[in-house]
This record gives sequence, structure tokens and C-alpha cells, in this order.
Amino acid sequence: MADVVLTDRIAAAGLHDRVTVVSSGTGDWHVGGPMDRRAAALLATEGYPIDLASAHRAQQVQPSWLTDCDLLLAMDRQNLHDLHALADGDLEPDRVRLFGDFDPVDPGAEVPDPYFGGDDGFHGVLAMVERTSDALADALQAEFRGSP
Repeated sequence: MADVVLTDRIAAAGLHDRVTVVSSGTGDWHVGGPMDRRAAALLATEGYPIDLASAHRAQQVQPSWLTDCDLLLAMDRQNLHDLHALADGDLEPDRVRLFGDFDPVDPGAEVPDPYFGGDDGFHGVLAMVERTSDALADALQAEFRGSP
């Protein structure tokens, strides 16, 4: 869901030609699989482009992303730990952060995985992802305004 929402917010901010959003997991157990049907259905109900949700395929983070990407966002502290372990200590301090560090309501919050819960969990995660994606898009706009 975060991939679709953040991509939407980046496009709305006019940054689609400067920012690329890539979604991945630290484990390989869902590689190649589609987005959870409940997440895709909720995104469609909320008016997000269905092509983004239906085209989504799970992939595993690549070690090269730790240097190729300007920012990697982990949804929880375990994923944050896994990314740091993948970097093997060779990582710029702010290159890997919690997605929730940008949450304007609950800074530093972990985004819960709604996979094993009911539909309500997906609604709660979407609300968290939307407000955090809004804040991220605003921060990126400000960053690009300040750069040549």
C-alpha cells in the first residue's frame, strides 16, 4: 500500500521525474506474488490507480540499493535492523530510516503488518501511510526547492 500511496503523492507533488519509489521486502517469502487482495481492494475503493496496485509484485531488497538509493524506508524496526545488517556497517547514517520517522502524528511509529489481521487493520495502516506519505512528499518538495 505504501508503494501505491507514496507514488501517488510524489506524482501529485510534481516530483515523478525526480523521485522513484520502489517497494521490497527484506525476506524472500512473497517474491513474485501480487499485492494482498485486501490491500488492493481498499486502495481501489479509496480511488488509487488500480493499475499501480495490480502491477505490484513483491520483490526482495537488493544490496546495491543501499548505495544506489538516496533513502530506504523500513516499515518496522526489524526491517530496519535487517537493512543495517545487509549493509554490514557500511552505510551513511540517514540513508536508512523508519517510514514512521516522517509520521506527523506519531513520529517514529512502526507501520504494523495487517496481513494476519482483519480488514480493519488495512484501514488503519492506510491512514498511517497516507499521512506519512503526505509529509514525505512535502519534505521532498522542500528539499528539491532548496537544491539547484
